[in-house]
Amino acid sequence: MSASAAATRMTFEQFLQWCDEDTHAEWVGGEVVPMSPVGLEHQYISGFLLEIIRLYVRIKKLGEVLHEPFQMRLSRSSRSSDLFFISNANLHRLKNSYLEGAADLVVEVISPESRARDRGEKFYEYEAEGVREYWLVDPERHQVEFYQLGETGVYQTVLPGGDGIYRSKALEGFWIKVEWLWTRPTPLEVLQAWGMVAQAQ
Repeated sequence: MSASAAATRMTFEQFLQWCDEDTHAEWVGGEVVPMSPVGLEHQYISGFLLEIIRLYVRIKKLGEVLHEPFQMRLSRSSRSSDLFFISNANLHRLKNSYLEGAADLVVEVISPESRARDRGEKFYEYEAEGVREYWLVDPERHQVEFYQLGETGVYQTVLPGGDGIYRSKALEGFWIKVEWLWTRPTPLEVLQAWGMVAQAQ
């Protein structure tokens, strides 16, 4: 992406026409914000989560799971999150090239360049827009934070249980062992842990 393109102010409609599948960028306040390339560990973690969450959602027929560079159109921005889940109840807001409004669950895998943005403006933006659940995964620190929207519309931190398992609210029945983010078992092993397929004899 050229510097001149990144500095150009655009309407959201112009941004959609300009931004192709190979361009990773977000639209914020009428300006294009280019996204920096991500590291290998970022790719591994986002790929693993996309694989198991999409598998779970498809088996349970809960909705759709999409990933960057697909756009989520909010009030004053369009975000290209690492992945996000849209429940069946909200699929009517899914357009050909973007989701109109907030997803039910958003996952951001933090890069050094995105740390302040993911914890700052995106956090409060997702909260205000009504994203029901927000995960922040930090590969560098081997940390993950889970936030769920409370009745007052404010994010509340939800800790994994003593067994290291986090249970989602937006994804009905879904749970994940936090250690999986670093050990990355195979999808078959995850399905076996969930009890969706039998253990090999």
